[in-house]
Amino acid sequence: MVKFLIIRFSSIGDIVLTTPVIRNLKTQIEGAEIHYLTKKAFAPVLQENPYIHKIHLYDNNLKEIISDLKKVDFDFIIDLHNNLRSSRVKLSLNKVSYSFPKLNLEKWLMVNLKINKLPDVHIVERYMSTLNLFNIKNDKRGLDFFISADNEMNTRLLPETFHRGYISVVIGAKHNTKQLPLTRLIELIRNLNFPVILLGGKDDAERGESISNAIGETCLNFCGKLSIQQSASYLKQSKLVITHDTGLMHIASAFGKTILSVWGNTIPEFGMYPYLPGENSEIFQVKNLKCRPCSKIGYEKCPLKHFNCMNQIELDALATKAKQILN
Repeated sequence: MVKFLIIRFSSIGDIVLTTPVIRNLKTQIEGAEIHYLTKKAFAPVLQENPYIHKIHLYDNNLKEIISDLKKVDFDFIIDLHNNLRSSRVKLSLNKVSYSFPKLNLEKWLMVNLKINKLPDVHIVERYMSTLNLFNIKNDKRGLDFFISADNEMNTRLLPETFHRGYISVVIGAKHNTKQLPLTRLIELIRNLNFPVILLGGKDDAERGESISNAIGETCLNFCGKLSIQQSASYLKQSKLVITHDTGLMHIASAFGKTILSVWGNTIPEFGMYPYLPGENSEIFQVKNLKCRPCSKIGYEKCPLKHFNCMNQIELDALATKAKQILN
């Protein structure tokens, strides 16, 4: 038996993007036992994953969790977070470890000087590079997300209008500069002329209510009302997914959904665009803006106050693409 500890503390999307590492290790190394260290809040992302032997949950208890990890006696550590906290874990366990390249310098150059030294490599491939010495090959089966039976949502319980299909629209993102403004979301959804389910977290609930009130009975707001697994179930059963650059985008990729992704202040070149999504997926962004990217993560408000990266997204083209896919 070979015991591996994979470390990735956050976030939903990043953890989903590590799932090819989990699967390929488990399926290509005989006797591999996979342990995963993450924050307690993100346990639902991995709890049904059949390739994981045990999930170790960090809840601001680093000394305690390190003490528990020492009892396992790991053979190797795969650090897919590569920060101070994961470094403390590696130092304390004193095992052979491999870490993925974060490309902080390349991102800084792109954000601050608009000098593009970023490799044309998806972050999944950078995660997979930590397994090179084990002769692990990427099976190209994409991302994984597993839903428990009790979290599978019965779409027949939705209003009859939705029984012939619906579009999932993910309205939130961790930072405001990665989200379409409320008025533009309403404009887009009106233009779709198709039943829509709004997905997002508790922070998106109020915006979701405003959108559903503006659209009417063909728009259901589930923001903040579902668990991550329940939201994933609706994504899985949708005809199409329209989303910002956020965790649910990567979960949709895991199901091979056709994804129309909308990008604001961040750029796909950072390597976190949808990984092996469904046919006809497309990225919508405003190219050649001198101010973009203004951050590798995002802001509460546009630093230049014009928010052109989202205000200039061609919503008509997006809606037209959605209708072509649905037809």
